[in-house]
Amino acid sequence: MSFFNKFFNKEKKEDLDKGIEKTKTSFLGKLSKAVAGKSTVDVEVLDELENVLITSDVGLDTTVKIIERIEERVAKDKYLGTDELNEILRDEIVQLLAENNNSQDLEDYTLPTTDVPAVILVVGVNGVGKTTTIGKLAHQYKKQGKKVVLGAGDTFRAAAVDQLGIWAERVGCDFYSKGMNTDPAAVAYETVQYAMNNNCDVAIIDTAGRLHTKINLMKELTKIRNSVSKRMETAPHEVLLVLDATTGQNAIEQATHFTNATNVTSLALTKLDGSAKGGVAIGISDQFKIPIKYIGVGEGIEQLQIFNKRAFVDSLFE
Repeated sequence: MSFFNKFFNKEKKEDLDKGIEKTKTSFLGKLSKAVAGKSTVDVEVLDELENVLITSDVGLDTTVKIIERIEERVAKDKYLGTDELNEILRDEIVQLLAENNNSQDLEDYTLPTTDVPAVILVVGVNGVGKTTTIGKLAHQYKKQGKKVVLGAGDTFRAAAVDQLGIWAERVGCDFYSKGMNTDPAAVAYETVQYAMNNNCDVAIIDTAGRLHTKINLMKELTKIRNSVSKRMETAPHEVLLVLDATTGQNAIEQATHFTNATNVTSLALTKLDGSAKGGVAIGISDQFKIPIKYIGVGEGIEQLQIFNKRAFVDSLFE
């Protein structure tokens, strides 16, 4: 049984291929130019490869690690051919992601705990696809027969509450809101209360996407976490940070702010299909040691995929 047959059906494989097509075309095009006219991997090729990785939004620190690993292999085999570079690079990236990711690749949309209800806080700046990610994730849990409630804790952005309500209606799950310009921490507390009273399996709570200052972000997220914990001691069970792949290195900056402000436990990388900057997934996974759980590879409700390191890298190099 092939790797993709084991983890992906044909439709999901096609979605993944299409979703990272722009990244793949850009990356492999640059890589081909880097080795053009060269028969062996020498210092010049490695310099070119470093530039390819950096301009593909892998990030400087992660690029240096990858180059150092390849240099070690070149040192062992003085006549390493450029025709082998793709396979070696693929192998080193997969190994790097496996070493730095603190969870195993998931095969299904599993809840983060056996506690009921499971409470998931979703954080991220405005415009990254946070509300859409919540809706698509709720859809997956509903497909499993789980009872889901969405909590409208982004009470400051115009139409945020309405958008989440539309998603709840579309998915067919419960919805809890106190309206606009209300206290997000109170919404979070009462959403958990609602989930407990109504025998929900999971509560997914949206939060305000403002990145106005680090201090205010810290205070706001801390207040929400504390509020949730007051109602359910073990909650939140997951803090999911949503990042937009089209922003490239800016996504890494956003991840820095949010990981400093709260205990982020997982990542979702959206809009991979709209960018050639999908290499940022490699850098983010390496630098933050936080597992990427989901990737968005299209606008369809089924196109929030579970991130699998090997599948992603294999599709990138195919």
